[in-house]
Amino acid sequence: MTDVTYDDQTGARFERAALTGASFEDVYLDGATFHDVDLRGASLRQVDLRGLRARDVWLEDVDITGDVENLVINGVDVAPLIEAELDRRDPDRPKMRPTDAAGYREAWDVLERLWAGTVARARTFPADQLHERVDGEWSFIETQRHLVFATDAWVCRALLGEPEPWDALDLPHDDMPDSPPVPRDRDARPSLDEVLALRADRTATVRRVVDGLTDEALAGTTEPVTAPGYPEPESYAVTRILRTILNEEWQHRLYAERDLDALAAGAGDPAPATH
Repeated sequence: MTDVTYDDQTGARFERAALTGASFEDVYLDGATFHDVDLRGASLRQVDLRGLRARDVWLEDVDITGDVENLVINGVDVAPLIEAELDRRDPDRPKMRPTDAAGYREAWDVLERLWAGTVARARTFPADQLHERVDGEWSFIETQRHLVFATDAWVCRALLGEPEPWDALDLPHDDMPDSPPVPRDRDARPSLDEVLALRADRTATVRRVVDGLTDEALAGTTEPVTAPGYPEPESYAVTRILRTILNEEWQHRLYAERDLDALAAGAGDPAPATH
């Protein structure tokens, strides 16, 4: 793992400073104070806002996506309202929060069905477009590679105990430090059929797991894999592993559909992806 050093400006004060168009990457602003600050048109991605306190702010034409909990606006916790509305819009969404083994099987049935439709749609696009990024997000092909990695990491390694289940096309999230022997080839450009063959193999593995799942096993924990890699060598709750996979599959399909919409409208963007 590469050591990272930072320009330490802890406690620095910026007053009457013009930083319009500035770029902040891998920057720590925890505990910072912002007063009389203009953030119009700012773009925040992969930002930790837990514990944020905002007073006398002006929010208009704001678009936020992410994990939202305990979000109080003008005295109202809106997070439960958001969750209820998302569930109302998509009856399949609550199925991604199963409580027993049968529920996990039903959730995986749903994901297989939904992904089949998304892949069929992707096949109608020119091959080059499936390598295009929209607004800096992963391309369709990169998304498939990342989901292969997610299955390898959480199901094959953490749950099934394979110390090095990786394929050369696995694509970890960008903020994950290099973790040999996990591969990270950002320049690979496999065909759709290549990545779908890998996906078919990994989804079949998950299918075998959920088909054999019992409520007793679901309540258990794994034996730690001692070999280096990702996730870290430790014991994990089976529910955490399977919920992680359900969330990865559900969210990335939504992202893929959103970006296919944009590509169909001619909004591709070759900007570097950040995840």
